[in-house]
Amino acid sequence: MVNENDEPNKREETVLRLFKKGRKSGELWGRVNPRYLRENSELDKGQVEHALRNLKNAGWVEQLNRGGLSELVEDPRENDWPSSGLARIRP
Repeated sequence: MVNENDEPNKREETVLRLFKKGRKSGELWGRVNPRYLRENSELDKGQVEHALRNLKNAGWVEQLNRGGLSELVEDPRENDWPSSGLARIRP
Protein backbone atom coordinates (compact mmCIF):
# COMPACT_ATOMS: atom_id res chain seq x y z
CA MET A 1 0.00 0.00 0.00
CA VAL A 2 1.30 3.42 -0.95
CA ASN A 3 1.75 5.97 1.83
CA GLU A 4 0.21 9.07 0.27
CA ASN A 5 1.39 11.24 3.17
CA ASP A 6 5.07 10.45 2.71
CA GLU A 7 7.22 13.51 1.92
CA PRO A 8 10.39 12.47 0.07
CA ASN A 9 13.60 14.26 1.04
CA LYS A 10 16.05 15.73 -1.48
CA ARG A 11 17.92 12.44 -2.02
CA GLU A 12 14.70 10.50 -2.44
CA GLU A 13 13.52 13.10 -4.98
CA THR A 14 16.76 12.54 -6.93
CA VAL A 15 16.05 8.80 -6.97
CA LEU A 16 12.43 9.35 -8.05
CA ARG A 17 13.58 11.64 -10.87
CA LEU A 18 15.87 8.89 -12.16
CA PHE A 19 13.07 6.31 -11.95
CA LYS A 20 10.95 8.62 -14.14
CA LYS A 21 13.71 9.47 -16.63
CA GLY A 22 12.53 8.72 -20.17
CA ARG A 23 8.84 8.77 -19.30
CA LYS A 24 7.94 11.81 -21.38
CA SER A 25 10.04 10.74 -24.37
CA GLY A 26 8.40 7.33 -24.70
CA GLU A 27 11.50 5.42 -23.62
CA LEU A 28 11.29 2.55 -21.18
CA TRP A 29 11.35 3.82 -17.63
CA GLY A 30 10.39 2.94 -14.08
CA ARG A 31 13.09 0.37 -13.26
CA VAL A 32 16.58 1.07 -11.95
CA ASN A 33 19.31 -0.59 -9.95
CA PRO A 34 21.53 1.01 -7.30
CA ARG A 35 24.52 1.22 -9.61
CA TYR A 36 22.52 3.20 -12.19
CA LEU A 37 21.40 5.59 -9.46
CA ARG A 38 25.00 6.14 -8.26
CA GLU A 39 26.34 6.61 -11.79
CA ASN A 40 23.64 9.13 -12.71
CA SER A 41 23.66 11.21 -9.55
CA GLU A 42 26.02 12.49 -6.90
CA LEU A 43 24.65 10.04 -4.34
CA ASP A 44 26.99 7.49 -2.78
CA LYS A 45 26.16 3.84 -2.09
CA GLY A 46 24.83 4.44 1.42
CA GLN A 47 22.68 7.37 0.33
CA VAL A 48 21.19 5.34 -2.53
CA GLU A 49 20.45 2.38 -0.27
CA HIS A 50 18.85 4.64 2.35
CA ALA A 51 16.69 6.47 -0.20
CA LEU A 52 15.54 3.21 -1.80
CA ARG A 53 14.73 1.71 1.60
CA ASN A 54 12.67 4.77 2.58
CA LEU A 55 10.78 4.76 -0.73
CA LYS A 56 10.19 1.00 -0.41
CA ASN A 57 8.87 1.42 3.15
CA ALA A 58 6.51 4.14 1.88
CA GLY A 59 5.24 1.77 -0.81
CA TRP A 60 6.42 3.96 -3.68
CA VAL A 61 9.10 1.49 -4.83
CA GLU A 62 9.22 -2.29 -4.98
CA GLN A 63 12.46 -4.31 -5.01
CA LEU A 64 12.16 -6.94 -7.74
CA ASN A 65 15.20 -9.12 -7.02
CA ARG A 66 18.10 -9.61 -4.63
CA GLY A 67 20.40 -7.85 -7.09
CA GLY A 68 18.71 -4.57 -6.29
CA LEU A 69 16.55 -4.04 -9.37
CA SER A 70 13.68 -1.84 -8.21
CA GLU A 71 10.50 -0.60 -9.83
CA LEU A 72 8.57 2.59 -9.24
CA VAL A 73 5.12 1.56 -8.05
CA GLU A 74 3.44 4.95 -7.75
CA ASP A 75 4.06 8.59 -7.00
CA PRO A 76 0.82 9.57 -5.25
CA ARG A 77 1.57 13.27 -5.77
CA GLU A 78 0.81 12.88 -9.48
CA ASN A 79 -2.89 13.10 -10.28
CA ASP A 80 -2.66 11.20 -13.59
CA TRP A 81 -0.88 8.14 -12.17
CA PRO A 82 -0.87 5.50 -13.70
CA SER A 83 -3.05 6.38 -16.68
CA SER A 84 -0.44 8.49 -18.45
CA GLY A 85 0.69 6.00 -21.11
CA LEU A 86 3.38 4.35 -19.02
CA ALA A 87 6.13 2.62 -20.94
CA ARG A 88 7.16 0.41 -18.06
CA ILE A 89 8.21 -3.19 -18.36
CA ARG A 90 6.18 -5.81 -16.52
CA PRO A 91 7.43 -9.41 -16.11
